[in-house]
Amino acid sequence: MPCRISTGPALPSSVKVTSLSERIGSAIERCLRCLPLLRYGAARRTLKLAAALVLAGTAATAQPVTIAALGDSLTQGYGLPQEEGFVPQLEAWLNAQGAEVTVLNAGVSGDTTAGGLSRIGWTLTPEVGGLIVALGGNDLLRGIDPAASRANLDAILTRADAAHVPVLLVGLDAPGNYGPEFKAAFDAMYPELAKAHDALYFPNFLKGLTDLPDRGAAMARYMQADGIHPSAEGVARVVEAMGPSVLELVARAKVAAGG
Repeated sequence: MPCRISTGPALPSSVKVTSLSERIGSAIERCLRCLPLLRYGAARRTLKLAAALVLAGTAATAQPVTIAALGDSLTQGYGLPQEEGFVPQLEAWLNAQGAEVTVLNAGVSGDTTAGGLSRIGWTLTPEVGGLIVALGGNDLLRGIDPAASRANLDAILTRADAAHVPVLLVGLDAPGNYGPEFKAAFDAMYPELAKAHDALYFPNFLKGLTDLPDRGAAMARYMQADGIHPSAEGVARVVEAMGPSVLELVARAKVAAGG
């Protein structure tokens, strides 16, 4: 009795195969059932077909994700060789965890939240599936009213929401030299905006350094001479601390893309 590989359903009519992986699995199962009834040459061709189906399934289910990192000099990698900056190190860390991710460097040295807002339109290109927003440091350095910074970040997150792009909002801690009211308003805007927009939240870009037991010694060891930007070794610690949150962003991006 000849054995044919049919493109029709092999399961009972009561069972509905809906996913691509289930359909590929069903086809592979039919291929393997035919092997005992086939001659050597036909069996070999059938095995090749099964292997091709496996490869097709792998290609179809692997959903590469592109993440854009919108930020300032901390994101851009100020003072470091290109390959040692935040974005390349983050991409390498994510891929080492098994995530297939491309991270785009949308950091501009000296940028404020207003600058980030002016760039959000061309940052959210069609291939971008997730967005890291790490802005506010230069607002602090310039003493910009936290209400203005908050409005800019709110507008950035609104644009991302409209594009159905999930966001990881990265905060900063304001120093006390602007007064307690300024500090309270600045520090609160990040978690409050993240909650309002259902965004992921990471409390401090430099958390991987500031949380070390001897903060003073850590900052001296892992920062560049300007005391503002981390060294390559410091960036590695920043990435290690923030990485799990970025993996959550990648997971959200896959869900948003239907992957």
